[in-house]
Formats: sequence, structure tokens, C-alpha cells
Amino acid sequence: MGRLGIGSLTDRAEELVRVGKPYADGRKVMPVLELIATIVQPHPGRDGKWRSRVSPKVVDDYLAAARKVNGILLINIQPGRADFLDEVKSYERWLTQPDVGVALDPEWAMGPGQVPMKVFGHTTGGKIDEVAAYLASIVKRHDLPEKALVFHQLRPSIVTDEKAIRRHPGVVIIKSVDGIGNRTDKTKTWTSLTKNLPPAVHPGFKLFYEEDARHGKLMTPKQVLALRPKPDYVLYE
Repeated sequence: MGRLGIGSLTDRAEELVRVGKPYADGRKVMPVLELIATIVQPHPGRDGKWRSRVSPKVVDDYLAAARKVNGILLINIQPGRADFLDEVKSYERWLTQPDVGVALDPEWAMGPGQVPMKVFGHTTGGKIDEVAAYLASIVKRHDLPEKALVFHQLRPSIVTDEKAIRRHPGVVIIKSVDGIGNRTDKTKTWTSLTKNLPPAVHPGFKLFYEEDARHGKLMTPKQVLALRPKPDYVLYE
């Protein structure tokens, strides 16, 4: 989706490396490709889950592109009415690899009777913690490096009871703040959604090439790094 879907994956991955360099700020930058592998749908489908999955070849192609730049792949889940943990488990073939993590999109997690694109979905800290525990078990079982678990949030109601998110060995949990707008509005959203960040959760920040630009200039790396707390994960869409 977005810019990542334009042109060759190799070109986009190499561009990602260039865009990421100004964010080093004394730290090592790790490139990340985030692929929406489970995609919410406007119709229920045969199983009534309101979601579809990309083909295994698509996942393989994105993982290969990430590896070309020594990066990692995050498998993003828009669950519809499916369960987050069930969807994540369906990608275990890739999650047993050392360079594959998970991203969760709870605004697309629908409850009974809810229809995607009609309402904002939501999840709980407990559901996110279940996924983290599962990833930790994979890391331990296969003796893997740390895995990233990102969850996206653009308003408080989308994730409730965040205090239920705990630390899990081998898993780095990140909240990606997704608010759209100008620098002032995005900073307000950032402050609101990070002020009670659980100890187990690292801060992440999202920039939208098109949507943010409709409200003013895209925030620069220097401006993003000036946010407090300072983001550990920066995502461009």
C-alpha cells in the first residue's frame, strides 16, 4: 500500500535505507518493511471473518527485499472479525525465521455485528499480550534473535487496558502512534497516546506521505527525533 506499493520492492527497500539514515542519532538504524498480509475486507467472505490473506509468494517476496538491505519484515494483521492470535499463528512458517516480526492494526479489529470501514475497531492490552507471549515462545523454541511486535493506534479507544501488556523475553513491543495531520496536531496525538505508556512498550511514530502533506509540510527527521519520548520506531506510509 502507499509508496511501498510503487515500483520494484528492491528500489523501495533501498529508498528506505536512505530515508532512515538521518534517524540514526547515535543509534544503529534497522530497515523494516511492513507488509499488510491479512487485509480487512468490506464483505464477510466464506468464513464470515471480513478479511483475506495475501499469497505465500507475496510474503516471500517482501522478506527477500528486506533481506537485501539487512532489514526485517513485519507481517501486519488487519483482522476483521478474526482473532489476532489466530491470524498471527497462520504465519508461523515465516515467524520461525530470525528476521520476521508482527504488526497489529486494531482499528480493523471488528466486534460482533461491526462492519469494517463503518466503525473504528478496537482491541485490548490482553489480546496484544497474548500475541507477545506466543512470539516469545517461538523465539525460545527456535533460539532466535529478538522479534518486534508493533501495534498501531490513532485514538485512545482503539486499545484499552494497555497495562495488561507485559514484558516477554525475546520480544520488543512498540506502539506506533498513527495520527494524521500537521505537526501540531500530530504532536498532540503523540503526547496523548504516549503519556501513560506501559513500561513494556516502546514508542513509535508514523508519517503519511500523502495524508500528512494535505495539512502542511511532512515532519522532518529532526522534528520527529525532538518528540518526547523519542521514538524507537519510525514508519512511513
